[in-house]
Amino acid sequence: MTDRVVTRFAPSPTGYLHIGGARTALFNWLYARKTGGKMLLRIEDTDRERSTEPAVKAIIDGLHWLGLDADEPPVSQFERAPRHREVAEELVAAGKAYYCYASPAELDEMREKAKAEKRPPRYDGRWRDRDPSEAPAGVRPVIRIKAPLDGETVVHDRVQGEVRFPNKDLDDFILLRSDGTPTYMHAVVVDDHDMGVTHIIRGDDHLTNAGRQTLIYKAMGWDVPVFAHIPLIHGADGAKLSKRHGALGVEAYREMGYLPVGLKNYLVRLGWSHGDEEIISPEDMIAWFDIDDVNRGAARFDFAKLDAVNGHWIRMSVDADLVDHLMDVREHLPNGAILRSAPDDVVRNRLLRAMPGLKERAKTLVELTESAAYLFASRPLPIDPKAEEILAGGGREVVSGLLPALEALTEWNAGSIEAVVRDYAEREGLKLGKAAQPLRAALTGKTTSPGVFDVLDVLGRDETLARLRDQAA
Repeated sequence: MTDRVVTRFAPSPTGYLHIGGARTALFNWLYARKTGGKMLLRIEDTDRERSTEPAVKAIIDGLHWLGLDADEPPVSQFERAPRHREVAEELVAAGKAYYCYASPAELDEMREKAKAEKRPPRYDGRWRDRDPSEAPAGVRPVIRIKAPLDGETVVHDRVQGEVRFPNKDLDDFILLRSDGTPTYMHAVVVDDHDMGVTHIIRGDDHLTNAGRQTLIYKAMGWDVPVFAHIPLIHGADGAKLSKRHGALGVEAYREMGYLPVGLKNYLVRLGWSHGDEEIISPEDMIAWFDIDDVNRGAARFDFAKLDAVNGHWIRMSVDADLVDHLMDVREHLPNGAILRSAPDDVVRNRLLRAMPGLKERAKTLVELTESAAYLFASRPLPIDPKAEEILAGGGREVVSGLLPALEALTEWNAGSIEAVVRDYAEREGLKLGKAAQPLRAALTGKTTSPGVFDVLDVLGRDETLARLRDQAA
């Protein structure tokens, strides 16, 4: 086994890259980076009926969006089928595996007998020591491993601790089916060995496979990789993760407006911790991550916490970088058309000027885009019902009263605008909010927005005055 750490992420391309798979990829990627190793990608596409090229592309695109690119081109498990057969036949030649000619009827009989005796169904080993010359005509055999009949197989797991499997429970499982295709159990071991994988970090739903896979490693005389079976992700209510909890594809999180850095920060905390740190940069993730610190208990997915973490990273983002990211992902956002309602240079310039105020309130890019809608609205501005209540309840009179002073301004910036509004409010005996809210409603069509004086500044003198005249009494 190489001294360099080699991890792998091995999804089945039968659908999207779901959030649990993304976290598994993240843990593998982090451990490889932390140790100076590499992460490989294997596409487990042996199920030809369910595996699709669009799913493969979705997986690779999702990993790329998250910044979790593998260090080498992906490996197709299906294309390695000849190698899987070669190893199975090598085990037969060495007396570590054998051809089994049990018929479907015989296997059904074994299952029924086990059911009647209230024990798990298990192959009874009837072809384990028989001569293949006794094989019935026309039956294509499978290849089964010769599992030890007594003792234990011990897996030393970096997360789950020492796990013992009685060998009598492992039975002589199938390595190669009668059609010559490998089973998952066999193909995974051969691929991991040939790819030089040193650490297998995967969900703890695979823990029961580790015992059988260890038998194959030992039968071939290969080094057994380090296993680390990480806890599954549950919903906030503790139930198995479903779509209503967040069991969605990574592309769905992009469409919901999450930043890659925000989603990674949240995912890394699902099952792993570094003290009480909640906000963790990618650099600190690499520096701090260790599989020995992964918890055994199931993690709970909580959208409210994800929103809080993502909102932090929006606020921490450099304005120009955030604008670039918005422009890059606008095709995927449900309200991304807002950012295509003007020429790109106009959109970029307005977003950049407004970004300091926009990003303070937003938890997702969808919210950020919605807050920016006022920048690109055409006149007459659509007014939502709550904003109309303010304007109809004396707000239009306030707008009319403010217009002459704003029209007289020679220096148009947030500071000078605020001074004019404050002076008007004092003269009229109004609290500042009673003057500011009608301005916000008239200029954005909403009751919430970035700071109202920043709104006037970003819109500019001509657009601001035009919108105010539209709503004046």
